[in-house]
Amino acid sequence: MVWITAVLTITFTSLAYLFRVGYLHRSKINALRKQSIPMPKEWSWFTGHLLTLQKYVDRLPPDANVNLAMRGLASEYADTEIFLMDFWPVYPPLLMVYDPEAAVQVSTKYNLPKTDMHLSFMKPIGGGPNLISMSDQEWKTWRSLFNPGFSPAVMMENVPYIVDAVQVFSDKLREKVADGLFCLDDLTTRLTMDVIIKLTLDANSDYQRSENVLATALGHITRWHSFWDPRILMHPLRPFIQRYYGRIMDTYIRNELDQRFNELKQNDLMNKSSVDQKPTKSVIALAIEAYINENKHRDLMREPKLEEHFARYATYQIRLFLFAGNDTTSSSIVYVYYLLSKHPEVLVELRQEHDEVFGIDTSRAASLLKKQPALLNQCKYTLAVIKETLRLYPPAATMRSGRPGIAITDRHGKIYPMDHLGATILHPAVHGNPRVWPRADKFLPERFLVEPDHELYPNSAAYRPFEQGPRSCIGQTLVYNEMRIAIILTARVFAIKPAYDEWDAMQKRQMGWFTRIRRSVLGEPVKTVHGDRAYQTEKAGTHPADGYPCCVSLAKWPEEPSTATRN
Repeated sequence: MVWITAVLTITFTSLAYLFRVGYLHRSKINALRKQSIPMPKEWSWFTGHLLTLQKYVDRLPPDANVNLAMRGLASEYADTEIFLMDFWPVYPPLLMVYDPEAAVQVSTKYNLPKTDMHLSFMKPIGGGPNLISMSDQEWKTWRSLFNPGFSPAVMMENVPYIVDAVQVFSDKLREKVADGLFCLDDLTTRLTMDVIIKLTLDANSDYQRSENVLATALGHITRWHSFWDPRILMHPLRPFIQRYYGRIMDTYIRNELDQRFNELKQNDLMNKSSVDQKPTKSVIALAIEAYINENKHRDLMREPKLEEHFARYATYQIRLFLFAGNDTTSSSIVYVYYLLSKHPEVLVELRQEHDEVFGIDTSRAASLLKKQPALLNQCKYTLAVIKETLRLYPPAATMRSGRPGIAITDRHGKIYPMDHLGATILHPAVHGNPRVWPRADKFLPERFLVEPDHELYPNSAAYRPFEQGPRSCIGQTLVYNEMRIAIILTARVFAIKPAYDEWDAMQKRQMGWFTRIRRSVLGEPVKTVHGDRAYQTEKAGTHPADGYPCCVSLAKWPEEPSTATRN
């Protein structure tokens, strides 16, 4: 009887505590309601706005990215472009921001810290504190160590490596010409994984031709990862699977760190700089050098191995880079091909630019880029196409924590106190804001080429695929370089067309009897978002639906005449 009493006491005490915490939280939100802070009217003392969001989620395909649902909800607050969502206890209460000027207040003026939830949500990916989850001095320290490896100069030195990887990608596309239907997302994921492993660790993964332990482990982790989907988050096997493959990643990366450290020590003993040995240094080699230079008084080069704290935290950062530099870049490359297939007039202009910069012999472009990487900077229209793609299909959003005494102001002067609130900058809503983007739903690369007095000239605060302010993405130069090279070396050679109709027909033929019965009763599931079949999914870096099924053929450029005109 004693243990029963103890269990009941603990249970009732826990319930009482949760009730009190919940009541205090909802009371704060209710007070904000009374102050006329914009928020959905369906707020509940029991569920906050969770059911409100679910209503919008239910209108989309089951695997659609939750930010697409938030964009639909945001359209109801076009007057303020800021509104409150109470997600507690799943997420902290958040101001949803898509006013560009208010976004600048969050990211730059106040540079608000990341929320505590960033660490818990990103831990399966990074393994521990990383540049996404860190704040204040810890973030500054580690950002400064890795800045040299992602500098524009170093990224330009790495262009030949990226060209080599894209040439393999081009070979794989050529093999697919005779194969019919395939999923492009798999090829681009392998391409970007090859690149990021090479640039960060100076390791040759050859993932486009064969399997790789590190890439496979990360793939398992991301398949079991979600920022919202309860079917994944609440699966009992998820933490065990992610932890297992996380240990595999840690072992691989630590071995590479040890090799880079030993190479630096050997070069030091030979009184030679590592530049003599390797013309281009990897991101981690430059970070190790920066760490050693910052700690000269400790003479770390005499140690038998890397300091444990540095090695552990450097591993967390490398895991993050592998995820961010692979997933988001690969999906963005796919969306470039998708938009080019829908806008042949843009593709013609893009190909014409490549003819002008590299000549009409497409086979010479790779060697020219290796010899003259700066030719990338002459491809201004190509960069504009990429920027417009990232505007229409932003790969992420950002969440920040509030601080006592901090408040943001909307364009009407209304004040939003952030003592108990965080903020999320909704990139899809910011990028699609019709107040600041004329013809916001149109694919118009010239937005990024016109003069400041032109109506299409972009509001700099409204373009945020890599976020802005001190915490902007460290790898954005790499992303732009990698995407430009991929498009330059393939756009004139191949014609890539989406094949969702064929894919859906194939899936229907392979459908099991149980699924057929369920759909006959419940109806067909939603397959598009605002008419877009290639919608962004919840899979890791917002990959396109079903991996973007497509067909590829050899392009008829430059023989086929330009008859396309812009709508």
